Amino acid sequence: MLIAFETNVLKWPGMNVAFLFSFFLATGLSLLAIPYAKRRPKGTPTSWGEAMLAATFAFGVMFVAFGVVPHQFIDHADKELGWSKNKIIFGPAGILKPQAYGGWFPFTMSYEAIRDIVVIVIHLWYFGLLIFLWSVWQKRGDGKPSTALATSTFGRPLVKKS
Repeated sequence: MLIAFETNVLKWPGMNVAFLFSFFLATGLSLLAIPYAKRRPKGTPTSWGEAMLAATFAFGVMFVAFGVVPHQFIDHADKELGWSKNKIIFGPAGILKPQAYGGWFPFTMSYEAIRDIVVIVIHLWYFGLLIFLWSVWQKRGDGKPSTALATSTFGRPLVKKS
């Protein structure tokens, strides 16, 4: 049985389902490392299978984060938003109108430049997220040492307080 869905029912301007899904998928999969880091004690030996699974997961997440997400945004900006080199930014009320077109702004800027800046910000977001996750992974289990005294099986302290 085949069920067809109309995809243009809720068409919001500037929204792209493929870009948003890939962005949240890559971010969510990246953040899965935090609960796993809390579960896995430092110094636990890693088996060959665990290492291969972790490497495949990390490669997949970075492929989506640094390959699919920027591509989806560039595709969205080019096709749906129409951000091309020919579309010049004049800004609200012409405050960014370039001198070449009779304005005061010193240079001409196209929407393609804005698209490329957004792609750089996407890359910076994921690079910062990776650095944060590396920090969380390296610092796992580095809490304050316990100040509680060791107790015997009867609940009495084994060391005398000074």
